[in-house]
Amino acid sequence: MQKAPITKYHPFPKIELSDRQWPNRIIDRAPLWCSVDLRDGNQALAIPMNIEEKLEMFKLLCDIGFKQIEVGFPSASDTEFEFTRHLINNDLIPNDVEIQVLVQAREHLIRRTFESIRGAKQVIVHLYNSTNPLQRRVTFGMNKEQIKSIAVKGTHLVKTLVPTVADTHVRYEYSPESFSDTELEYSLEVCEAVIDAWRPSEKEPIILNLPATVEMATPNIHADQIEWFCRHIKDRNKLIISLHTHNDRGTGIAATELALMAGADRIEGTLFGNGERTGNLDIVTVALNMYSQGIDPHLDFSRIRKVKKIYERCTRMLVHERHPYCGDLVFTAFSGSHQDAIKKGMEKMDSTPGSLWQVPYLAIDPEDIGSTYEAIIRINSQSGKGGVAFIMEQEFGLDLPKKMHPDFGAVVNKIADDESRELNALEIREVFNREYIERERPLSLKSYNICSDPDDHHHVNCQAEIIWCNKIITIEGNGNGPIAAFVSALDCAGLKNFRLIDFRQHAIAKGSAADAAAYIEIERIKDKILYWGAGIDANIELASLKALVSAYNRAYIKNESKT
Repeated sequence: MQKAPITKYHPFPKIELSDRQWPNRIIDRAPLWCSVDLRDGNQALAIPMNIEEKLEMFKLLCDIGFKQIEVGFPSASDTEFEFTRHLINNDLIPNDVEIQVLVQAREHLIRRTFESIRGAKQVIVHLYNSTNPLQRRVTFGMNKEQIKSIAVKGTHLVKTLVPTVADTHVRYEYSPESFSDTELEYSLEVCEAVIDAWRPSEKEPIILNLPATVEMATPNIHADQIEWFCRHIKDRNKLIISLHTHNDRGTGIAATELALMAGADRIEGTLFGNGERTGNLDIVTVALNMYSQGIDPHLDFSRIRKVKKIYERCTRMLVHERHPYCGDLVFTAFSGSHQDAIKKGMEKMDSTPGSLWQVPYLAIDPEDIGSTYEAIIRINSQSGKGGVAFIMEQEFGLDLPKKMHPDFGAVVNKIADDESRELNALEIREVFNREYIERERPLSLKSYNICSDPDDHHHVNCQAEIIWCNKIITIEGNGNGPIAAFVSALDCAGLKNFRLIDFRQHAIAKGSAADAAAYIEIERIKDKILYWGAGIDANIELASLKALVSAYNRAYIKNESKT
């Protein structure tokens, strides 16, 4: 890289627009959308889609709700031509969908394009030629008048050929390619010459597409370009101003959104931003950005996983895990503080249909786009106590007491840290079972019997057989409930080394045969350290006793490991 002073590159000049209006505007409605997946996205693939794959993509785009779809560049190759004919000949184009075909401003290509669209109901013929000074000098060796003449002659030819497809409603689109790097005054001059040649009306407007073929500057500059153009172009009421941004600087989405605020009416782009170099505009992200602001995008991404699956199969490209809205990890929190906030937000959300979505860290409800809550919280060494508890409740119906969250969270995090990997829900449940449910040494409950104390109806008697250090012992005690009576029995046997602190229980599922879960916290008397235990059983009474045994054994084992 060149060191300062950098002479190899220079900043893009600012646009003289002292009274710019776009910064004070908002996006309050959806634009016209045009998918260019089958052309711009297709030509950028290492292995272009075959006809079967293009058909599958075309159907997907129609299902999503696109009303304008650029199906290809029919004059560029036989495959593109045959695909266009296949759609028309087999009546595969919905009545409310306009197909769009791209063509360079060259006579034989324009004529070939009109051959391809014969018999279609509605077609947008999209003609382009490059106008920027670098292309004028390096690629074409032409001056401004010669470049403008190409656009005008191409437009006249298209207009002349429209009657040859009498059964087809033809809409015209013109692109001064590389608008982003063309002098604004010259772009205006060329486009007005095209307008004069086409003679649009309010009823039949012309589409002027202003491509950021190469993203040259910050998004505000692009917005300035669009506002300047919209304010200076004649017959604005007879025009549809269209955007076609690329992502060379990584700000194509921002440039598009600001340009909509600057007065544009229409957007061309692709699913997930597939296109040459760093890609075209990502329509999925822009549409869902609008949705997150309460604007109906008129595109249906309620089954985003299906859209992604078809896209990946047809293009042989993968959507990044962190891609906005649709990546595998975008609704996932590993961070402990994020997990805690999400868990609390989900618990406090108003469940009334149509209620305002208010969950920290989640811009939209994952269910709106066909995702689930299952993958929101995922556990690794960076995760917190709340995330682990969320998994246990959502996946297994185990509502751990809040005071128990740090205890179990620390156990899970240590395993994830030691193994340097993420733990899935089943593994977390296995850890829970090993740590709490399967604790049977040194104490285990072999059998028990609880009956009312005949002398005191407020107390019960507990007789139990326990296995203590591999020996079967019979114990007995009384208390104001099964747990208290069992604790009394342990005390009478000289085995009570703790104080009962907390007890919680709940049904895991509805129904008389459902399991119950119990959680008990004890304090070890010698050092006042707290330990939690858990028990699960169809009998809630037995689940509670198992939870006490679990806590007792965890306290004993921890004590042994220290000695």
